Amino acid sequence: MDKQKRVEELLHRAQQLCAVKEYCVSEIAAKIGQWGENDPEIAETVIGKLIAEKFIDEERYCRAFARDHFKYQHWGKVKISAGLRIKKIPAAAIVAGLEAIDNDEYLATLGELLETHRRSVKSRNRYDLKGKLVRYALGKGFESQAVYAAVNTMFTGQSSE
Repeated sequence: MDKQKRVEELLHRAQQLCAVKEYCVSEIAAKIGQWGENDPEIAETVIGKLIAEKFIDEERYCRAFARDHFKYQHWGKVKISAGLRIKKIPAAAIVAGLEAIDNDEYLATLGELLETHRRSVKSRNRYDLKGKLVRYALGKGFESQAVYAAVNTMFTGQSSE
């Protein structure tokens, strides 16, 4: 099969994928590899055309990834950012994606997560409970400053700002 025909075939397949859901460059590159294409020049050509035709947009992908992982998995910005870095997304696109998360909603979700977890966790004392809540929220990827402020607010009833 000649190169141009192979590019068109892979481009068509990739366009069908991208029409259904958002993909980033590294995911499409992996798919092209799974489809048996080992020539990096062909893969670059296909990805270049997808970007030019707006089938792939890294910033759009980051915004969707950040919104979805925050809303459904209740991930914090640290964990979302790490997930995007694993996918080899540029830092500028990651920053743009994290801006898609409303800050008030972000802090409200952190508070709700901590309250929910507080009801299910067993602890010997208040100090132990605070430690468990902090570790839980940090594990979900929330920033330490926000976590400490939210935990202190839970126990004192007032903001630490």
